[in-house]
Amino acid sequence: MKEEVKFAVLGGGSWATAIVKMLTANQDMVGWYMRNSDAIGYLKIQKHNPNYLTSVEFKTEQLFLTDDINEIVEYADILIFAIPSAFLMEELAKLTVSLDDKIIFSAIKGIVPETGKIVGHHFHDTYNIPFENIGVITGPCHAEEVAMERLSYLTIACADSAKAKLVATNLSSSFIKTKITKDIIGTEYAAMLKNIYAIAAGIAHGLGYGDNFQSVLMSNAIREMKRYTKRIHKIDRNINQSAYLGDLLVTGYSTFSRNRMFGNMIGKGYTVKSAQMEMSMVAEGYYATKSAYQIKNDFKKKVKTPIIDAVYEVLYESKNAKKVFVALTEKLD
Repeated sequence: MKEEVKFAVLGGGSWATAIVKMLTANQDMVGWYMRNSDAIGYLKIQKHNPNYLTSVEFKTEQLFLTDDINEIVEYADILIFAIPSAFLMEELAKLTVSLDDKIIFSAIKGIVPETGKIVGHHFHDTYNIPFENIGVITGPCHAEEVAMERLSYLTIACADSAKAKLVATNLSSSFIKTKITKDIIGTEYAAMLKNIYAIAAGIAHGLGYGDNFQSVLMSNAIREMKRYTKRIHKIDRNINQSAYLGDLLVTGYSTFSRNRMFGNMIGKGYTVKSAQMEMSMVAEGYYATKSAYQIKNDFKKKVKTPIIDAVYEVLYESKNAKKVFVALTEKLD
């Protein structure tokens, strides 16, 4: 790798904004692709994102801002994608320049709905990017707490430890602690699955279940995640580490969790469409639920996933949430 490595973030939402904030603490210049040119114009004058994490003020002389995805790809060596998975294919379709020799890190906590693949596999299969040039940035970490500079933790996964360390170093600060791992597949699937479990937690809350049930739900969720990730990629991983259990807990319990919020609305009687329309942010777990359900049905040996099954029945089969969760309570221990 070059001595002077250029970083860029692709995405205009809260997580993208938080990552840019982290990088500007360590880099003189950070590239930032936002498809909304009006938001870029506003940011240049007012020094903050007009739509997300508006309390975060940037030194605009540190930002290379563009609404041209090809320009940002040509600019940077390390591209951090923080575009919601539902819009990733649409944005990548605009590419006319090559991703060859680029290092791709996904901060997308979801799955590409059109292909049913985790983001790393999508880049590998579609753009022939070697796995040693693909990484994942995962929590437990909410963008809103990054904005407030509350102590947060990140796990950086990459098959190439040197690249993982480089990204980790450039995201670290007095309020961001980082660790690295080579379990890129496990961490990316865990980041996808925890959003489904957060929707389940939200549905339960909307239905009136209390803290006692939530603790049982989360306990079962981490065991379900362990079974699922073991079937996907069997390696020696400690599912109780922060990248897995920690990220699950913060997403399942936090009031900042958009997936929990989405589930809570469903539990209170919103339809899927009305809940999506009312939310200003994308709940990645909605798309992840369908993909996770389909993937596990393709396993040669079935894996027990009662929570994923329940959320799928509510979101995609329009079954009554109250009845589904009454049945789910009998399957948990």
